[in-house]
Amino acid sequence: MEKAPQVFLLAFLSLLSTLPASAQADFSGEWAPVRAMDNTENPYIGDWFGLPLSEAGRARAEAWDASILSMPEWQCRPHGWAYVYRGPTALRITKEIDPVSREIVAFHAEWQQTASAPIYLDGRPHPPAWAPHTWNGFSTATWVGDMLKIKTTHLKEDYIRRNGVQISDESTVTTYWIRRGDILTWVTIVHDPVYLSEPLIRSGEHRLNVNQLMPSHPCTAADEGRPKGEVPHYLPGKNSFVTEPPRRLGIPDGTIYAGAETMYPEFRAKVRR
Repeated sequence: MEKAPQVFLLAFLSLLSTLPASAQADFSGEWAPVRAMDNTENPYIGDWFGLPLSEAGRARAEAWDASILSMPEWQCRPHGWAYVYRGPTALRITKEIDPVSREIVAFHAEWQQTASAPIYLDGRPHPPAWAPHTWNGFSTATWVGDMLKIKTTHLKEDYIRRNGVQISDESTVTTYWIRRGDILTWVTIVHDPVYLSEPLIRSGEHRLNVNQLMPSHPCTAADEGRPKGEVPHYLPGKNSFVTEPPRRLGIPDGTIYAGAETMYPEFRAKVRR
């Protein structure tokens, strides 16, 4: 039996290949997040279910201490490309048009908590591996019917769940934008050879909001009295918070370490008591 996410991905790509290549959707506009699908909000430390974490990924997540957010380096840290679309912030997408051909050169996606992210459609290559990595990375896109397929590289290390689960700076993200009337659907496929043992497929949605305003988001880091040079963390086996999901959800202790197995329906039988 094939695994569920792989079956979904094959079916999804098969659907894309049958769509006409001439149609192009317009994704520009002001969008508000729809907080109703594939959303974990602020999960417990140790809630790694549904994530294909590798051994290194689990070790990194277990070392995370929420107090790290008090460090000046983290206080104004924006959301990165692999996570930002899942947040509660407003989204603005604008078109960059070639003044001569009048073709779309790029879409620019901008959230309330991050800088503008250009998505180039003019065929330019991605930078070399040694080029700087940024929160939004470097994105190029091609049309697949009326969907936009986006390839993003050169990302900084960033969290993909707000409890310490990370992706490395070697990760790449494939994103599909799908517009159906006033609904914009995102489907993302994250590949990370360091912290993920399999691709992570997730989705999110936004609704068109013609009266939306994009407020400024100034941020000034402050000294919260932490000793110089101290970085909050837990040593291996010392993070007591990872016991919370089994205790609060009533599941066996070892299940939080199951990694990619937790993505599939068959895993439910193992968490029943």
